[in-house]
Amino acid sequence: MANKVEEITPYGSAEPKGRQVEQMFDSIAPAYDFMNRAMTLGIDRCWRAKAVGMLGSPERILDVATGTGDLALLLARRIPGCRVVGVDLSEGMIAVGRKKVDAAGLADRITLQAADCLDLPFPDGEFDCVTVAYGVRNFADIPAGLREMRRVLRPGGRLCIIELSVPANPLVRPFYNLYTRTLIPAVGRLVSRDTRAYSYLPESIAAVPQGAEMCSLMTAAGFSGATFRPLTLGVCTIYLATA
Repeated sequence: MANKVEEITPYGSAEPKGRQVEQMFDSIAPAYDFMNRAMTLGIDRCWRAKAVGMLGSPERILDVATGTGDLALLLARRIPGCRVVGVDLSEGMIAVGRKKVDAAGLADRITLQAADCLDLPFPDGEFDCVTVAYGVRNFADIPAGLREMRRVLRPGGRLCIIELSVPANPLVRPFYNLYTRTLIPAVGRLVSRDTRAYSYLPESIAAVPQGAEMCSLMTAAGFSGATFRPLTLGVCTIYLATA
């Protein structure tokens, strides 16, 4: 049975969710980095840094839903000698990411390419680590995406998911809801000129499996030792598991 988040789409059209997600990110690619910094007040950088610090020293890393390459760049900078392949549905996002990789002088260690997380173009056991930041809620089929990431990991390899989440604290939640459901969509419409993208964001965050539920999906996909760590009053969660 489909997870609720898989039924939530950016534009509500008859097209498959994956295609709508691709169109949305192509549309907002020029404004994406600015909006990420603005709507998280820059804290998204801290969340990524915290996750990278939990990974050890993998040599071959796949960054799924890499977007404009922020996590891929951080991985390459923080883990000496590692090589990162970043994949994303959106050519628009990848184009922005490639410019950032070139500007950082890391094109010899980071490769960005278009690919579907449900059909990764890599052999079994190709990577030591798979990461995905703020992208799982956009998967058209989360269990299938988890199984595919498990397939391309070597035995003992690690999966790290960073995902936005809804605070459990009842005192925090009203302010969170006001911010995510009112302010972010309004600013997003002005900056990106996409009337739906930043309304889809809080809808998908509210619906994505969270905490123990996400860990259960990871376990069902063949991972072991799935754990989760909430950050910043629960507005972000890091998930770790072993293949």
